[in-house]
Amino acid sequence: MFFKHVWGLMAQPKAEWKSIRDERCTIGKCYCSHVLFLAALPAIAYFIGTSQVGWVIGTKSVRLSTESALHIAALTYLTLLVGVFAMGKAIHWMSLTYGAQQNLPQSIALAAYTATPLFLTGIALIYPILWLDLLIALMALAYTIYLLYIGVPIMMKISQERGFLFASAVMGVGLVMLVGVLAATVVLWDMGDLAASFIS
Repeated sequence: MFFKHVWGLMAQPKAEWKSIRDERCTIGKCYCSHVLFLAALPAIAYFIGTSQVGWVIGTKSVRLSTESALHIAALTYLTLLVGVFAMGKAIHWMSLTYGAQQNLPQSIALAAYTATPLFLTGIALIYPILWLDLLIALMALAYTIYLLYIGVPIMMKISQERGFLFASAVMGVGLVMLVGVLAATVVLWDMGDLAASFIS
């Protein structure tokens, strides 16, 4: 079921959203079959990329120690898990405003499956080239927004017009959360032991 949904969201998102909606996924099932696995991909890739490969900054390669990278990767993983739940809660809270009557598990499923492209492209962090990773992240973000605008009317069982407004509100909240996560990542990176890990 897990790989079917991942592939379906990439290949035929409208039909897959209907399939996800009709499954009536519980929070535990949604996390166990989708979020726990996919959220680990960027965290593991980040660990390998920052501790083994290193970021190229100017003429130097910058690496974190294994211990620092492991701590940051674990916090990244936890942040992604909490972020999906928080987005689901925000979607559920906003749903009444737009006339949707879906429960919290459906809202969390919408948040979790919408984030699929971002989770998948997190694998690019295993080879940390800044311009390439930013390009891949922008493409993933664009497809995530596309999935959101398609998925909201289907998952929330509302009209396209209300779905557009609802999805726009969700996107605003999601972008604020994304900026917060990126800011936290920069702070965590700064707290890492970069000075001891410079390689000429």
